Amino acid sequence: MSATLQQLTEQLLDMAESAGAESTDAMAVHGTSVSIDVRNGALENAERSEATDLGLRVMIGQKQANISTSDIREETLRTMAERAVAMAKEAPDDPYIGLAEAHQLATDWDVAALEICDPSPEPDPTALQDDAALAEAAALAFGGISQVQSASAGYGRNEVHLAASNGFSGGYSRSDRAISCVAIAGTGAAMERDYDYDSRIFQSDLMPASDIGQSAAQRALERSNPKRTPTGAFPVLFDERISGSLIGHLMAAINGASIARGSSWLLHSLGETVLPEGLSVIEDPHRPRCARSRPFDAEGLVTQKRKVIDQGVLTGWTLDLANARKLGMAPTGNAARGVSSPPSPSSWNLELTQGDQSRADLIRDMGTGLLVTSMIGSTINPNTGDYSRGATGFWIENGEIAYPVNECTIAGNLRDMMKTLVPANDARRHLSQVVPSLLVEGLTLAGN
Repeated sequence: MSATLQQLTEQLLDMAESAGAESTDAMAVHGTSVSIDVRNGALENAERSEATDLGLRVMIGQKQANISTSDIREETLRTMAERAVAMAKEAPDDPYIGLAEAHQLATDWDVAALEICDPSPEPDPTALQDDAALAEAAALAFGGISQVQSASAGYGRNEVHLAASNGFSGGYSRSDRAISCVAIAGTGAAMERDYDYDSRIFQSDLMPASDIGQSAAQRALERSNPKRTPTGAFPVLFDERISGSLIGHLMAAINGASIARGSSWLLHSLGETVLPEGLSVIEDPHRPRCARSRPFDAEGLVTQKRKVIDQGVLTGWTLDLANARKLGMAPTGNAARGVSSPPSPSSWNLELTQGDQSRADLIRDMGTGLLVTSMIGSTINPNTGDYSRGATGFWIENGEIAYPVNECTIAGNLRDMMKTLVPANDARRHLSQVVPSLLVEGLTLAGN
C-alpha cells in the first residue's frame, strides 16, 4: 500500500469536491486477519486476508449517497467520486443529514491511553496452530469427550482513518487475538456440545489455550443426558455468558434510530424507572483494553463516558447526528459506520452495576427454576417488548443444580423483566459488556 489511509481519504475528499459534492466524508480501513483451524492434532484450515477498503459519502443539499470500493487506484477513486455525486443528485431529500459543526468535533485525544492495539508483531501461523492444537488436546483428554468439533486460533488488526470536509481527520489501529474450542460429549443421538473461547486485544492477556479446551470439555460433559423442564412460571437465572443479551435488548430499545422511527418498547420512557433502583448502566468508550473503546465516533464527534441508566432511571437515547436532529436533541457521540453505509447509532463499552451475591448464592435463593447457559433463536417484538427464546441450561431444585435441560422456551415481556433484575457479582471486567449473571422472576417456561 503506497499511499497512507489518511492520504487516501484526503484524495477522495478532493475528488468528490471536484465532482460537485458540497460536503463529504471518507473512511479508509486496512485490515489483516489470520485464522487457523486444527482437527485431530493436524492443520485443517488456514486463512489469511489483507485488504484496504474505502467508503465515500457525499452530500448535495439535503441529498446523500454512499459508495465503497477495495480498489485504491487513482482512476477508480475518481470514478467512485463521480458516481457518488451522480447518485446523490438522484437521492430523495433527507432534512436531517449533514456533517458535524466545528465545535462538535473531537480535537484532542490520546489513542495510546486506550490500549486498543497490541504493538507486538503479527503472530507466526505456527504459534496460532500450536494454540489451537493445545486447546483440542486438552478437551480430548477428558473421558467422555468423543470429538472436538472445532479448535481455532486467530489474529486480526485494523487500521482506520476518517476524514471530512468540515476539517476533521483522525485515525487509530485496533488488534485482537482469540482462541476457541467446541467439544462434543457422547455419541449418536446422545451427543451434547459446548464451547469456551477467549478474545483479547493483547496477546499477553489471553487465557492459556489448554484452559479453554478443558473448560469446553467440562461444559459439554455437564450437559450430558438432558431432560425437559416443567411448564409454568419460574425464576430464571441468565448465566454471565449470555446475560449481556438482556442488556443488548435494552440498548436496542433506546437506540436513537428506533426512537425516531417510533418502534421501541421504551419509546415514552425517558426519565422513567426501567431497572430496579440501585442499578445503573454506564457507557465508557475510554476503558483501556476493551474492544469497543474509541477516541471519536464515526462522525468525528467526541466520545465520552455517560450514565445511560442512573439508579434505575433512563437518562437519554443513543444518538448520532441525524437521529439527534430528528428528535431535537444533542448527539451523544455514538455514531458507527462501515465503508459501505452512512453513520447510525451504536453503543460502546457498557457496564451494569454488579450485585453483592455470587451466582451460587442466587441459585441457592431461587429455590426451583432454570439456569440458562445458552440460547437458541429469538423472537423479540421491538414495539411491545414481548420476549420469547429457546434455551438450554440446568434445572434448579431446592437451591441446587439437579440436571441439565434442553428444548425449552422462555417467554415474558422485557419491560417487566428489566424491573425484576437481580445481578450477581461475577461479571468479567475485560469484556466490552460487563454484565453479571442476572436473575429474573416469574418467566414462563414451555417444556414438558
